Amino acid sequence: MKYLFKALLLSMSVLLLIVGCAKQDNKHTTTVDSALSADGVSIHYQVQGKGKPALIFIHGWCCDRSYWDEQLSHFTQQYKVVAIDLAGHGDSGLERKAWTMEAYGEDVVAVVNKLKLQEVILVGHSMGGYVILEAARRLPERIIGLVGVDTLNDFTQQISQEEIDAFFTPFRSNFVEMTRHFVRTMFTENADPALIEKIVEDMSAAPPEVGLGSFEEMIDYMKHTYLEAVQEVKVPITCINSDKYPTNREGNKRYVPSYKAKIMTGVGHFNMIEDPDTFNRLLEETVQEFYE
Repeated sequence: MKYLFKALLLSMSVLLLIVGCAKQDNKHTTTVDSALSADGVSIHYQVQGKGKPALIFIHGWCCDRSYWDEQLSHFTQQYKVVAIDLAGHGDSGLERKAWTMEAYGEDVVAVVNKLKLQEVILVGHSMGGYVILEAARRLPERIIGLVGVDTLNDFTQQISQEEIDAFFTPFRSNFVEMTRHFVRTMFTENADPALIEKIVEDMSAAPPEVGLGSFEEMIDYMKHTYLEAVQEVKVPITCINSDKYPTNREGNKRYVPSYKAKIMTGVGHFNMIEDPDTFNRLLEETVQEFYE
C-alpha cells in the first residue's frame, strides 16, 4: 500500500509539472522599454507575443497604453503586439515644446525602428487616428493597414474659428473641470458608471499643457493637414467606430476608395474597453481583410 501511495504521489507530481509547463508556455513575456523620438523625448512602450504582422496600438488624447489591455491580452496569442505611451502621456517624457500630430507620429516611428518591425498594422483611438496617419506617411514601406478606433469619421469636417474659440476658452480657464465634463459626454447613458469615473479621473489628471497643447494641435491638424494626409497614405484604412457619432462612409470613400467603417452599437467613444469582445472580433476580421 505504501508503494502504491508513493507511485500515486509521483504521478501527481509529474502531472502538475506538465500542466505547469503548459501554462508557462501559454504566457507571453511583456517587455517594457523606451525609444528616443526625433526630438529626443523618451517614448515608453510595451511589447509581447510573436508573429506577423505586428499590431501597434496608439492611445487617444490624455490617455495611455493601458487603455489597450483588453486587446493586448487577446491578440498576443497570435501576433506581436506593441502599445505605446505617446510623449507627455503615461510613462513617456514631457520635454516637448509643441504637441503636434507630426511629433506624435515620430514617436511611433521611433518605436517601430527600435524594434526593427517590417510588417505593421497601426491601430489608433481618437486622437491616435491622426497620429497613425502621420506615422504611416513616414513609414510607407512597412505599414500594411490602418485601423481607426472611433476616429477618422469625416475627412471633410469643417470647424469655424468661432466654434474653436468657444470650445477652448473654458478649457483654458479650468482644464480639470472642463475635461471632467467633456469626458462624461463621450459615453452612452447605459455605460458602466465605474468605468466612466475611472476614465474621467485618468484624463482630467493629464498635465494641462499637454492636454491643451495636444487638443489645439489636433484641431489645427484637422483644419489644415487631415485631408492631405489621408490621400497621401496608400494603405487601406478601416475604422471601428461607435454609433454615438456619425461616420461619413460615402464621403470618405470619395477621397480614400479603400475606406471602410464597422459600426458598433450601444457603446460610446471607448468602444474597445466598453465591449472588448465585439471590438476584438472586428479587429481580427479587419487584420485578415488587409491580407485579402
